[in-house]
Amino acid sequence: MRNLGWRTFVSAALLACAAPATAQSVKAGIDAWQRGDYPRAISVWRPLAEAGDADAAFNLGQAYRLGRGVDLDLATAQNWLETAARKGHTDAQTTLGLLLFQNGNRTGGLRWLRQSAEAGEPRAMLMYGTALFNGDGVPQDPILAYAYVSRASAQGLAPAKSTLDQMDQVLTVDQRRKGLAVAMQKAKTAPRPPQKAVEIKPEKVAAAAKPKGKAAAPKPAPVVASREEPPSVPTSGAWRIQLGAFGQRGSAEALFRKLSGGAPVAGRQMILVPAGAVTRLQIGPFDSKASAAAACRSLTARGQACFVVPAK
Repeated sequence: MRNLGWRTFVSAALLACAAPATAQSVKAGIDAWQRGDYPRAISVWRPLAEAGDADAAFNLGQAYRLGRGVDLDLATAQNWLETAARKGHTDAQTTLGLLLFQNGNRTGGLRWLRQSAEAGEPRAMLMYGTALFNGDGVPQDPILAYAYVSRASAQGLAPAKSTLDQMDQVLTVDQRRKGLAVAMQKAKTAPRPPQKAVEIKPEKVAAAAKPKGKAAAPKPAPVVASREEPPSVPTSGAWRIQLGAFGQRGSAEALFRKLSGGAPVAGRQMILVPAGAVTRLQIGPFDSKASAAAACRSLTARGQACFVVPAK
């Protein structure tokens, strides 16, 4: 069966919504973050997170994940994200699942992604559905995979629509029909998400979009791209990063061209690896697993799915 490439969605907005009175302090941290006053945001969220506020814990985890207002510390980020995830915070479950998955802990990552997918979070449904389709870390189940991905697509998730198109080319009419029936049943029984406070999406700070609702959201502090020359890259190494698997070779080549103009891809080689009916896009070489993982973190922060693989 054809494998599908990993793709996750990162929109370009900071979301603002009505929040209960206890969440207004969390929003005070949001306001400070949007002004670029990251230390102030951290000082607001930390006591709230320590007192058990899931939104504050999620935001604090994101800050540690990106190293804004605090030193970058993925272990601490993971702890705070897990604190929020255990309270049923679907964005924390999804972010934690992706973080674990891309750092090699696929079992733990998929466990959190499954929980978030069951709650109807579209990015989690896409990732977990793709894993089910590929049999990657979970038993292969194309019907359940189609159910999750079709639900994510129905919520307007663009990468899910693309993945669903690929599934439509592979699965039979009967498999798709059964998948849609499962999707409809899950949509009926999915728990209603609780009203949540305003939360930051740190990876989205670099872009502003029209907010939902009538009130205009404050624009985040502008981020100026570095104009430094990219560092020299090694010509040999035992590690690569993989950006996806594509039904058409041209799609893999197009993604490489899109990313090759900037770090961390600039200057590195495109490696196309045939795998049955698909072509895997890998980029390298990297002289260490740590440098490959750092490249993946940089790409993931911009919305590109990525994981580290050994060079063969």
